[in-house]
Amino acid sequence: MRDRQLRARDMLRGDLEGEELERFVEEKVVMTNFEKMLGWARSNSVFPLTFGLACCAIEGIPMAAVTARYDIARFGAEAGRASPRQADLIILSGRVSIKMAPVVRRLYDQMLEPKWAISMGACSSSGGMFSNYAVVQGADKFMPIDIHVPGCPPRPEAVLYGFNKLQRKIQGNPDQGWRQRYNAAGTEEWARGGPRSEPSPEAAEAYEVARGLIRA
Repeated sequence: MRDRQLRARDMLRGDLEGEELERFVEEKVVMTNFEKMLGWARSNSVFPLTFGLACCAIEGIPMAAVTARYDIARFGAEAGRASPRQADLIILSGRVSIKMAPVVRRLYDQMLEPKWAISMGACSSSGGMFSNYAVVQGADKFMPIDIHVPGCPPRPEAVLYGFNKLQRKIQGNPDQGWRQRYNAAGTEEWARGGPRSEPSPEAAEAYEVARGLIRA
């Protein structure tokens, strides 16, 4: 500690020269660009909306993840906001009914830009056990979703893991999907007819567009 203090003093006096000065600069100076610095700042100062839909809200960031045991304040996201105009993250924690979907979409539209969304739990991600006319079968049908966290309910650790993945996405370094990691493109099972069926022209076109966005 004392040695570092003396080296810093010598640097301020202008006494460091040559290799010592270069070594000091390499150890103390970090070079980056504005976009990376902005992404780092955004990812560590997320303002989640204090919003819950159903039972998953007890497990997620609205409640369990802010307690001392899990402490999402470690990642700079403990400052929940009750107004969508002051929040940039919404967590859909629970089933989304057909009547509630327009309200959720309005809240999302009122949020600050840039904004992100996490679909937490099986119900908001895919409808869960509620395969009926009253529940939306996946929140991505009416709004963009950045991260899906599976489970019924997901553990707080899973929610924090999903939040860490969102942080990496905000920083511009998103994790690869499993099809991309294992080079498994083309193994999709289409909704009707089983794995050997052919998709409709519209589905095939939409799939190619999505793959192009992933490559970009």
